[in-house]
Amino acid sequence: MKVVLIGADRLGNIPERLAARGYSIASHISGRAAAHQRSASALPRDTQLMILFTDFLGHNVMKSFRALAQERGVRVLACRRSASALEEQLSRLSPA
Repeated sequence: MKVVLIGADRLGNIPERLAARGYSIASHISGRAAAHQRSASALPRDTQLMILFTDFLGHNVMKSFRALAQERGVRVLACRRSASALEEQLSRLSPA
């Protein structure tokens, strides 16, 4: 499953945790760019899941990326940027 990560400058061991569950990272967007404050950039075509790291994003950035995901029919998962928080949210994620 292709995943887009939004938020955080560094991912630490999150890519390894995602790979262990069968996810591959299509793109990582830090969300710091001024352009992200105004509108979300395009998602890669084959994106199936968007993960928002809430402790690194402002409300406007999250809102624009959520709207973009909704337009494309992409599932959204929001959590803090920690491997344990991500694991917890992924375990709650029901199959599509």
